[in-house]
Amino acid sequence: MKRLAIIGAGDLGQLIAHMAQETYEVVGYFDDTKTVGEHIDGIPVLGGVSALDASFQEGLFNSLSVGIGYKHFGFRKMIFDRYLNHIPFANVIHSTAYIDASCTLGEGIVVFPGCVVDQYAQLENNVLLNSGCTIAHHSRVKEHSFLSPRVAIAGFVTVGACCNLGINTSVIDNIQICDYVQTGGGAVVVNDIENSGLYVGIPAKFKR
Repeated sequence: MKRLAIIGAGDLGQLIAHMAQETYEVVGYFDDTKTVGEHIDGIPVLGGVSALDASFQEGLFNSLSVGIGYKHFGFRKMIFDRYLNHIPFANVIHSTAYIDASCTLGEGIVVFPGCVVDQYAQLENNVLLNSGCTIAHHSRVKEHSFLSPRVAIAGFVTVGACCNLGINTSVIDNIQICDYVQTGGGAVVVNDIENSGLYVGIPAKFKR
């Protein structure tokens, strides 16, 4: 069984740890804000982020997951890019999620229960799909993006990098969303989004 370490021992990191135990031995967290030796639901805090390299070289773990949420996108992206091609990133996918065999997956993917990823869809590095998301055929979610529960994306859609789509966001087919876009809960995207920012409402409109 692969030995998994998680960066971040907050709420998201704990959710990933709980889910990952289906297929991984979760050896511990690395978190600069927690006390070394502290246990969270039986899983220890092994050190701060600076201890990752030495712990990996010692063989303490052999795969890594990022448990940093959308409120810290800059750090989430930076920490992934720092260790990509240096430490293997795990794809943590719940057993109830369906991902078609034709899909293309990057590294460090996290897919929560009940998600559906249809034929020829693409999930790039460090993408997270929260519970109940649907990604229809031939759609692409670019790196570091974070989809909240029950986001529904129709076919031939591209979601840019570092996007955060709010709970119950719907995106109709053939839509292009640029990088660094956030949508409010329940937003319905019916037109291409070409400028970064927050979009809310039905149909989704720029707010700030």
